[in-house]
Amino acid sequence: MNRLILSLMLATVSFAPLSEAIAAPAKQTAIVQHVPVTVHYRTAEIDGVNMFYREAGPADGPVVLLLHGFPTSSHMFRNLIPLLADRYHVIAPDYPGFGQSDAPDHTKFAYTFGHYADMVDALMAKLGATKYAMYVMDYGAPVGYRLALKHPERVSGLIVQNGNAYEKGLREFWDPIKAYWAEDTTEKREALSNLVILETTKFQYTDGVKDLSRISPDNWVHDQALLDRPGNKDIQLDLFHDYGTNVPLYPQFQAFFRDRKPPTLIVWGKNDKIFPEEGAHPYLRDLPDAELHLLDTGHFALEDKLDEMAPLIHDFLDRKITK
Repeated sequence: MNRLILSLMLATVSFAPLSEAIAAPAKQTAIVQHVPVTVHYRTAEIDGVNMFYREAGPADGPVVLLLHGFPTSSHMFRNLIPLLADRYHVIAPDYPGFGQSDAPDHTKFAYTFGHYADMVDALMAKLGATKYAMYVMDYGAPVGYRLALKHPERVSGLIVQNGNAYEKGLREFWDPIKAYWAEDTTEKREALSNLVILETTKFQYTDGVKDLSRISPDNWVHDQALLDRPGNKDIQLDLFHDYGTNVPLYPQFQAFFRDRKPPTLIVWGKNDKIFPEEGAHPYLRDLPDAELHLLDTGHFALEDKLDEMAPLIHDFLDRKITK
């Protein structure tokens, strides 16, 4: 009898939880599927030149214009575009001589920042974009700021990433380039040839980065292949010289900041030797309400800090930018 009672007790202990588990309703985990954003790769003819651009997002969304730096192209925004295109109409062109755009012979085409601004302006007009926030980086800063001088009323906001508008930000790296501005000779021009070689291209992606495993080598392989195209070296040397025309416009850029006070987010790789941290702080003099974030990385901050930058950028646009 005792053995029977013990068996019944063990059965009660063993099977009660199982009975409860069977009786309890199964918990269902919601599975959320995110539909991948479609990025369109298009070309528009501007002044007889095929200008490539990436486009994504709702056609009726607020426009965000992404303006790339040297020596890359809209390729630098390939990971950012899908993260903004859920709500924003994103447009990222390649300047002539860069990326997938045409690269006419430098003796037949004016490779100047003023010309680039005019061509971006024509592209935006063709796409019907009459108001836009601008992400400006490196060369994209003078292109974008020249565009802002042409149409200040169209700029709904600025995202500034290692792009200069103050002489304080032009330090030692720029000394050989400044020498070329001062004296346009073959010797001074050829002295800048080392700026278009693989070692320098790789340096721009890796210098100032703590964890190099975060940087895809595809970046410098892609950019260098385009730099090495026949005739492209002369295109880049023309642009190095013309960059000197941007510096006299800095006071006008700064006046635009003061007069128009566009909402501004500054996300700056503080370890950059090309556009160092010193170039970021003066923006606050003319844009005291700008939001400044200094990131522990180098020149191409998006390659290293996209996980930090994308939320900052999207939040800024959500708060500050309307159609």
